[in-house]
Amino acid sequence: MDWRCCFLLLISSQQILLSKGTSERGAFSIWYKLDCQYFRRMKEIAVIGAGTMGNGIAHVFAQHGYAVTLVDVQSAALERALSTIAKNLDRQVAKGKIDEGQKSETLRRLSTATQLDEAIRNADLIVEAATENQEVKLNIFKQIDAAAKDGAILATNTSSISITQIAAATQRPEAVIGMHFMNPVPVMKLVEVIRGYATSDQTNDQVVALSEAIGKTPVEVNDYPGFVANRILMPMINEAIYTLWQGVAKVEAIDTVMMLGMAHPMGPLHLADFIGLDVCLSIMRVLHQGLGLAKYAPCPLLVNMVAAGKLGKKTGEGFYRYTPGSKEKVAVM
Repeated sequence: MDWRCCFLLLISSQQILLSKGTSERGAFSIWYKLDCQYFRRMKEIAVIGAGTMGNGIAHVFAQHGYAVTLVDVQSAALERALSTIAKNLDRQVAKGKIDEGQKSETLRRLSTATQLDEAIRNADLIVEAATENQEVKLNIFKQIDAAAKDGAILATNTSSISITQIAAATQRPEAVIGMHFMNPVPVMKLVEVIRGYATSDQTNDQVVALSEAIGKTPVEVNDYPGFVANRILMPMINEAIYTLWQGVAKVEAIDTVMMLGMAHPMGPLHLADFIGLDVCLSIMRVLHQGLGLAKYAPCPLLVNMVAAGKLGKKTGEGFYRYTPGSKEKVAVM
């Protein structure tokens, strides 16, 4: 098990004991008797959904020493995920961030499954990373709740849907929490940690410590539509789409203004393609319905593009047209 988890628990427990007047030697003795029980047993992780986020989350946990089972109903999706993880590990090797031995060990810790119930039965942490659809997530959490062992933490990588509502689909809402990773997961440091109404302190503290143990920076936020990241990001993207729809400027002009004028590494329309226009639309609808303000209404152009199947890079066309195997892109509008 990753030593950093135990170290974090040691430091925090010693500080609490010392603040209560316990001697340094006595504090260490009490901690030692606790035997770092939770972190010693958190060894197995299950990740549900083998898409971009799911394979990235599986990659990071496996790279940090955890046995990971990646679950998806489609065998082809699992094959693509393993191929993507291997390529991303190759990229890390080429940059000198890991060596060939670490790459091999990471891949060895990964397994795949198509049957959810059996795959998560022994998992200490289950991270759901399925499509950003409330009905889909609620159904998955009902299945997780029925199959997961007592004491398991049930996390969701949702980027906007209420943790409280997801938790209500289970019989253990105290063990449900949001663990919102950023894309690409192996590169981006942030994890939004979102407590539901009933999430326990223990669940929250364990997820915060675990996020740090896998090299991430956890930021605790409250359970409101869009949390922090997408409450700010998605309305900006939506406004960029309105700017295009209303004829203020063309695609490349809008992106160039934001990159050169605001120092954004990627323009909002290119970023929308990268995220997936269907995902952007889903999040905007959550914001609009949850907050009830007209400013969150998704742009009609976004709605039409999703209806037409123009979802961005994953379908080959969104605001830009993409060529498979190439980084080249051509603005469509």
